[in-house]
Amino acid sequence: MFKSIKSYIEIIKERDPAARGFLEILLCYPGFHALAIHRVSHNLWKLGVPLLPRLISQITRSATGIEIHPGAKIGKGVFIDHGMGVVIGETSEIGNRCLLYQGVTLGGTGKDHGKRHPTLAENVVVGAGAKVLGAIKVGQNTRIGAGSVVVKDVEAESTVVGIPGRVVHKSGVKINPLAHSALPDTEADILLSLMERIDSLENEIIVYQNQIENLLEGKVTKNISIGKSQNLKDKKIIELLGESEKYS
Repeated sequence: MFKSIKSYIEIIKERDPAARGFLEILLCYPGFHALAIHRVSHNLWKLGVPLLPRLISQITRSATGIEIHPGAKIGKGVFIDHGMGVVIGETSEIGNRCLLYQGVTLGGTGKDHGKRHPTLAENVVVGAGAKVLGAIKVGQNTRIGAGSVVVKDVEAESTVVGIPGRVVHKSGVKINPLAHSALPDTEADILLSLMERIDSLENEIIVYQNQIENLLEGKVTKNISIGKSQNLKDKKIIELLGESEKYS
């Protein structure tokens, strides 16, 4: 148990630039408090002690804002950053060095007994407010974007965003778990693709209209060129997609 607590402290030092020392972590990190106390309640749960493990869990919830069922299995080096509103269900399993942010839920989807909560492999990052629901498996080194809702298994080395969660990237390249700005903007990419397709179709229609008019006037058009639409330069679209070079 003490080795696990030591791993919690080490991972906080590694991943939180605001952590300035051992004493500060010991006194001021609710995620650390919740995980350390969970070790006690979990051991009591495994011994079959009635009521007391749940009572400890509820007291911890009141003190930290983090609810961890005593039956949940949590590996070493797990970090719950800020933590307010985190809920971890009874049959949840969290692998070593996972990172959970505030508002995360590892929950169930029904009243079935047995395994009904998620299993996170090692080095999974779950962004703020994300919900991972059901007896699903999330592969190692996966990142789940803030506010996503994941209800299906996710392969290793993936990035998941949206509601419901969609895998938008798979790679064997290790990514900084704190690089939340590196998550792809899937909605913007889809809008851009649709706008480009609409522009292309509009330009083709204009060309064909001009060609028909020329034929009616007895003119023969030898060279047909499709111009570049200006729709993507519309102010509202630029504001929505951003002014990065990618969309310019």
